[in-house]
Amino acid sequence: MQRIVVLTGAGISQESGLQTFRGPDGLWNNEHIEDICTPEGFRRDPLRVDRFYNNLRAGLTAVQPNAAHLALAGLEQAARDGRWQGHLTIITQNIDDLHERAGSHDVIHMHGELLRLRCTGCGATPAWHGDCFPDTPCPVCHAPTLRPDIVWFGEMPYHMDTITQRLAACDLFVAIGTSGVVYPAAGFVDSVADHADTMLFNLEARSGPSPFDQTILGPATHTVPAWTQALLAQ
Repeated sequence: MQRIVVLTGAGISQESGLQTFRGPDGLWNNEHIEDICTPEGFRRDPLRVDRFYNNLRAGLTAVQPNAAHLALAGLEQAARDGRWQGHLTIITQNIDDLHERAGSHDVIHMHGELLRLRCTGCGATPAWHGDCFPDTPCPVCHAPTLRPDIVWFGEMPYHMDTITQRLAACDLFVAIGTSGVVYPAAGFVDSVADHADTMLFNLEARSGPSPFDQTILGPATHTVPAWTQALLAQ
C-alpha cells in the first residue's frame, strides 16, 4: 500500500480566489502581523482581531474548491472504493475549509480552522460560521472568552504528534502551493528524506538547491489533477 502525505499551503487556495497572507497583494500588506496574528495583539485589541477574522470567515462563502482540491479528494475516494491501493493524508497550513468541501476527510489543520472558535475558559472548540465579538458567549460555558481557533505567531501548531507519525510512515511526501519558509512545515521534507520520495508542486521553483526529488511547475489546478490521474492509471 502506498502511503502519501500531502502538505498544502496558500497557493492551492489562492487559485480559488482566496487572498494569501504573504505575497505582493497579501493580507500582511494591509495589517501588521503583531496586531492581528499574535496572542499579544489579541489581548491589546480583541475587537480588531475579531473583526479581521470575521471578514475572512465571511469571505469563504464566495469561493469554492478548485480542481486541485477536487483531485486530492478524488484520490482519497478511490482508496475507499478500492480503485487505488493507497492512503492519503492531507496536512494543510490553510485555515479555510476547501479541502473538506471538496470531499476530503483525512485533513489535518496544523494552523487551526477559520470556521471554528476556541474558548480560553473551558477549552471548547465550537464550529462557527458567523461573527464573533469580545462579548460573544461561549456556547458551552457561556463566558465571553472566545477567540479564533487559529495558531498565531509564537504558538505551537496543532496535531504535531499525529503529523510526525504520518510523516514517519509515508513513502511519498508531496508539497503543493507552499512557500516552504515557515517552520515546522518547512522541515517536513528533510524529515522524510531517508525513507520517502518527495515532490513539490508550485508556480515557481525555489531559490537555491531544492530538497525535493522532483519539482513540477505550474498552476496546481492543472498539475495536481494530472498527477492524481497518473497515479490512478498505474
